[in-house]
Amino acid sequence: MSKNIIFASIITSIIFTAVLSTNVSFAESINSQTEITPINNSIGLEKTTLQMHISENNKLPWGFVEGKIANHVAGHPVIIQIFDNDEIIPGNSIGAVHFAQTVINEDGSYEYKFRVLDSNNGKITKIFDGNYTVKIFKVVYLQPNLDVI
Repeated sequence: MSKNIIFASIITSIIFTAVLSTNVSFAESINSQTEITPINNSIGLEKTTLQMHISENNKLPWGFVEGKIANHVAGHPVIIQIFDNDEIIPGNSIGAVHFAQTVINEDGSYEYKFRVLDSNNGKITKIFDGNYTVKIFKVVYLQPNLDVI
């Protein structure tokens, strides 16, 4: 019986690896807005806002947010906030759903993966379904090629 469990675990790992390595994106960066708020004379907080749609027919268990920052400040993570456009919180125009932070690689790239579907004892639960607003915060140099020591 333990051989069957090991075999099932290996197959599950292969399937999850294949799903994670696909480049299917739910967010369309074409409709994004970016604004920079200076923190001091050399660095600022760059906020990008975009829309994400998760289809009700979605079968993939994972979604992700990825990008590359040309002028990132080392030591500052990317902060990702996902808001549900349909769940309104009193005093807020959109409902908070998911907050995360992720490291930035040396080349300025980052990626954050999150569960879209959950499976527990054969029961599928949709964690994300519908329209969402995604806000991505990055600390950047205000003047490209400026490196503060």
